[in-house]
Amino acid sequence: MAKSATAIAPLTGKRAGTNSPVPSAIEAPNSHFARVDELIHERIRLGIVSALAVNDSLTFREMKELLQTTDGNLSVHARKLETAGYIACKKSFEKRIPKTEYRLTSTGRKMLERYLSHMEALIQAMKNR
Repeated sequence: MAKSATAIAPLTGKRAGTNSPVPSAIEAPNSHFARVDELIHERIRLGIVSALAVNDSLTFREMKELLQTTDGNLSVHARKLETAGYIACKKSFEKRIPKTEYRLTSTGRKMLERYLSHMEALIQAMKNR
């Protein structure tokens, strides 16, 4: 199937075959919306920070079961959030079995609140159209 002329080039954010920027669904007309936090916006990472926002901490195993994902997928996404300072990771042993525990940092909580406010503003802007 041929791509339409209005298809978006995946990494450039421009209409395919042009240099025209695509109007962002994230930027509503007549407003100064910031761009969405792409670090949180990914499904697994949003699940991680959301789960940690309502729990003091969760183990790797609890998080894996909650998000229904694989070990590798969870570790990659958790590492990205940890590197950004959104979550903290504590590793220990329980009866010689490794235990990894995560908690949301104050930065992570602030960024999640900002993300949710942004999404609420977008929803409201769409309802008001």
